[in-house]
Amino acid sequence: MSRGEADHPPGDRLRTPCMKRHNKQKPTQRPQGATALAAVAGVAAAGVVLSVAELAGAFFTARAAPAIALGSTFIDFTPPWLKDFAIDTFGTNDKTALFVGMAATILVLACVLGVVAYRKWALGVAGVLLMGAVIVASVVTRAGVKPFDAIPALVGTAAGLAVLRLLATRLWRMQQRPDMSADLPSRDSKESTNPKRPEGPAASRRAFFAATGVTAAAAVLAATGGRLLGAARSNVAQARESLQLPAPAKPAPAVPAGVQSRAAGVTPWLTPTKDFYRVDTALSVPEINVQDWELRVHGLVEEEVRLRFQDLLDAELIESHVSLTCVSDPVGGDLAGNAKWLGMPIREVLKMVRPQAGADMVLSTSIDGFSASTPLEVLQDGRDAMLAIGMNGEALPLEHGYPVRMVVPGLYGFVSATKWVVDLEVTRFADSTAYWTQRGWSERGPIKTMARVEVPRPFAKVAAGRVTIGGAAWAQTRGITKVEVQIDNGPWTEAELSTEASLITWRQWSFDWDATAGPHYIKARATDGAGELQTDQRADPVPDGSSGWQSVMVTVE
Repeated sequence: MSRGEADHPPGDRLRTPCMKRHNKQKPTQRPQGATALAAVAGVAAAGVVLSVAELAGAFFTARAAPAIALGSTFIDFTPPWLKDFAIDTFGTNDKTALFVGMAATILVLACVLGVVAYRKWALGVAGVLLMGAVIVASVVTRAGVKPFDAIPALVGTAAGLAVLRLLATRLWRMQQRPDMSADLPSRDSKESTNPKRPEGPAASRRAFFAATGVTAAAAVLAATGGRLLGAARSNVAQARESLQLPAPAKPAPAVPAGVQSRAAGVTPWLTPTKDFYRVDTALSVPEINVQDWELRVHGLVEEEVRLRFQDLLDAELIESHVSLTCVSDPVGGDLAGNAKWLGMPIREVLKMVRPQAGADMVLSTSIDGFSASTPLEVLQDGRDAMLAIGMNGEALPLEHGYPVRMVVPGLYGFVSATKWVVDLEVTRFADSTAYWTQRGWSERGPIKTMARVEVPRPFAKVAAGRVTIGGAAWAQTRGITKVEVQIDNGPWTEAELSTEASLITWRQWSFDWDATAGPHYIKARATDGAGELQTDQRADPVPDGSSGWQSVMVTVE
């Protein structure tokens, strides 16, 4: 035996130092499809974050839920053009579109984080913690949210990180033994019956998917349980249904006969509550107990006042039919409605506080942080501006501002119709800026004169002969005195106006047309009570409402 041979232990003679180094440095091989599995792990972990936070959030304010907080933050930073695009494209389903977009974004980020965590755990942890920090920041910066409301987001983040670690560990074990077929003992070997032998690739995959499935099921149960628990803990909806509204000291005038257009298919003059448009910044409808509601009226006033809900019930309430319009409504759009409102006149509230000289604006703020700038003189004149508690003979629906919202005739909602209102600050336009004014919209929003063609619908096919065209027109506080219709490039012809109920409601109209075969264009324009003709200059909603004449193309067969 040579000297070199004597240096090696007997049992290790066939293994040279080179072979040892080669075995030690042999890289591990990622199992087939590992990247896709890591992405699945990331999605599962993200689902746990949201679902566990949803469950924990049942014991906190609804705005502490990560999805709601993230969505609200997104809306806060949404540029006007994107918000306008969402409303134009999706209408009152814009919030659904937002959640779908958020879900897609979270899905992509979760896949990326899952892959990163699998390949470099430290970077994955950093990514998860960064996302958790963003969620927490979104939660604690919401109006009406206290620091401890971030707890659900923190708990959810910790749970998601734990699940990601569990699933990543299973993938790492698969990577350590990507293919063990060559190392497994033969069928005749005594070791073949060893119950402790390592599991094969197929078994590892099954274990991974089993763990993922259990995680997904737990996430669904947690999210469902959180929603059910939150609903059980909240009695706001039941309290609203049992609320008995007082009789108004000044009832709404009787609606005269003939307010409805005789054109079949025109929207009802009184919009049913379920059909009334809703546009606001709240992703989660605030649920406020009337016992907890309080309105602070302060600022440039002689005396600050705080009103409770019972103060409104005990006040001399007024009732009025008022048409509201959203500033985002395009020409011919449907973001307008007419309802009967019950509430306390805001001018009476302002008499209590006695605004100081120089004040010219009231900044109203919702419990969700939205704010609107309303000219002070508008709230002090004879129009029926009110703190509304009732709509169409019932307590306000939750989604329309329960328990209290503002209703101000003649102004677009973004400067007047604050829902879930909790604060009125008497101030100056020079000193305070409202939510949408900060985002490029005007600080004052008087409603423009507008006529809308409702029937026939755009691109409709109608039979030749007598066709009744119909729609609505509005110029709140000024009223409508005339609507004219033009067919193709023919003369403008005056339409038949329905009965006018008041200057602060819309006015419907109808027009009989002897239709001939072929394509035709129908236009409509209105003249308001001040004698001003609706402008033909087209303008987008930003910054102070759309304008122009609507043109509807139809085909006569």
